[in-house]
Amino acid sequence: MRKACLLLAGVAVLAVDAAQPAYAETLEEVLASTYSSNPTLAARRARVRSIDEGVPQALSNWRPTVSLTGSVGRGSYSNNTLSRFSMVRTPKTSALTITQPLFRGGRTVAATSQADNTVLAERAQLSATEASILLSAATAYLNVVRDEQVVKLSINNEQVLRKQLEATQERFKVGEITRTDVSQAEARLARATADRVAAEGTLQSSRANYVNNVGQPPEKLQEPDMLSSLPASLEDVTATALSQNPNVIAADYTYSAANDGVDLVFGELLPTVSLSGDISRQLQTSTMRNSNIAREVLLNLSVPLYEGGGTYSRVRAAKHTAGQRRIEADQARRDAIETATKAWESLQAARAQARSYGSQIAASELALAGVREESKVGSRTVLDVLNAEQELFDARVNLTKAKRDVLVAAFQVKSSLGQLNARGLNLPVEVYDPTKHYDDVRGKWIGNGIDNGNGSE
Repeated sequence: MRKACLLLAGVAVLAVDAAQPAYAETLEEVLASTYSSNPTLAARRARVRSIDEGVPQALSNWRPTVSLTGSVGRGSYSNNTLSRFSMVRTPKTSALTITQPLFRGGRTVAATSQADNTVLAERAQLSATEASILLSAATAYLNVVRDEQVVKLSINNEQVLRKQLEATQERFKVGEITRTDVSQAEARLARATADRVAAEGTLQSSRANYVNNVGQPPEKLQEPDMLSSLPASLEDVTATALSQNPNVIAADYTYSAANDGVDLVFGELLPTVSLSGDISRQLQTSTMRNSNIAREVLLNLSVPLYEGGGTYSRVRAAKHTAGQRRIEADQARRDAIETATKAWESLQAARAQARSYGSQIAASELALAGVREESKVGSRTVLDVLNAEQELFDARVNLTKAKRDVLVAAFQVKSSLGQLNARGLNLPVEVYDPTKHYDDVRGKWIGNGIDNGNGSE
């Protein structure tokens, strides 16, 4: 009895859940959720915060260092000269040393500039990662929408052809058509069934890809509207890509950091100057108490004369690295132009295809209606009707795919322009600001606590 009650209760719960309308997810909501919860994006933000710490590390070379040392021990000492004696002592020493760098051959300035440029390059890479993740999420969303519509069209096509087969069989029974016409209708129905099964398999694959990119199963997805604020011409696209593409920006800052690296290594060949202060105390306890206190302030100068040629080699290597980064920056510009051009041309082609398929659907609907009427009076065969229905089905499927291609290409254009981000899409999220952590740690002198954050600061 108890098991029966539990079973009825479970059925009641399922019935209530089924009665509730499914929550419709918009593309904007999905992108906002992905922006806030994607683990790859969160990891990249953590990397940026780690790179930020290179700046206070470089700035620390301007600051003094303070060290306190001490020692204590126990020793036995003897002498075998004419005045023989032995003694047990307890030596104690302590020293406080303060060192202030004054000039390091320009290495501190170079290291600070290099750290700042590295931070800016990493921020650009963060923007590129954000664009890539949002593009993948949008593509996964649009793929599910497309495949759901294709499944619906396939089911409807299968139902239409099943009715067509039933009508053909009735006409065969009364002798209006031949067995060949029935076989043709059966063949088209079998093909429609195969198309429907293939469409359902493709939909399941798209749903799995959606879960991987978004982090949750798709509910009831809505077909989104076209993106706004797209460039008007290819010239605008390429010009914007050269100035705003995050890969180009990252390559430029990486090149600047490599130039700073040349100055950083070259500074090792220049003199260094520092100021140091030292207070030390030595205390030895034996039969007699002996104490010694020393106070010193020293101006230290170090001039490298020859270090075996290793530093010169590192300078040359740094120059070659800077040359490599410059070439890579030039290549990044070429890649940005290519990516933006491909995305723009794909968008134009998809738009043209969508218009053509829309016209084809209108013409195919008229053609199918005419062929059906002509078939009733015997001027058209069953095969003609089946061909007309297939053409209309193919046109509708192609239009569904073309609409998806238009939106994906529009997102690709946005990505190539560096505009596929939370601000560029006006997502309803708290936008992550990498400058906040940078400002917090840049002037920090002490402390090892960190703010992991949750992706929004």
